[in-house]
Amino acid sequence: MTQDTEAVPLEPPVAGGEAETLVGALERQRRTFAWKTEGLDAAGLSARVGSSAVTLGGLLKHLALVEDQYLSVRLLGNAPAPPWDAVDWDAAPDWEWSSAAGDTPGQLYALWGEAVTRSRTRLREVLADGDAGRTAAFTSRAGHSPNVRRMLVDLIEEYARHVGHADLLRESVDGRVGEDPPQDFRPW
Repeated sequence: MTQDTEAVPLEPPVAGGEAETLVGALERQRRTFAWKTEGLDAAGLSARVGSSAVTLGGLLKHLALVEDQYLSVRLLGNAPAPPWDAVDWDAAPDWEWSSAAGDTPGQLYALWGEAVTRSRTRLREVLADGDAGRTAAFTSRAGHSPNVRRMLVDLIEEYARHVGHADLLRESVDGRVGEDPPQDFRPW
């Protein structure tokens, strides 16, 4: 995983401000997701539970897309970056899920790690003044533009849902269970 140059919180502060609390909650989910997916080979990243098509490799690629989509395209109005810019989303709306099987573990870990690093940089810049009320560049079909606060809540929710999936998948691979990573687990 690409290293950040600034310290990454392990969880939200006990009595922090709004922006620090939201970012801390997101970082706790990212860290738990990193722990649930770390160190697996291609077979581990391709494991499935029951009839579900969800894999840990697919989750890595999906959450890389989510990071870039929310904190670059929607928040800042940037054009999609590679590899997302070359996908025909109308023809393959679940491309990130289906294409993950063709990627190596190194490619999947790097894709997600680099997306997280870019997202952290963007959030630090946007939240430099501590104001989570800044409006995003994105406008919905209904004409609404979310603020940073809402986007962070959506990201926390997205990660929390997928950390649950990762928990079940990782347990099926090697029995790793638990709600929180060990205190000494530092993926970045």
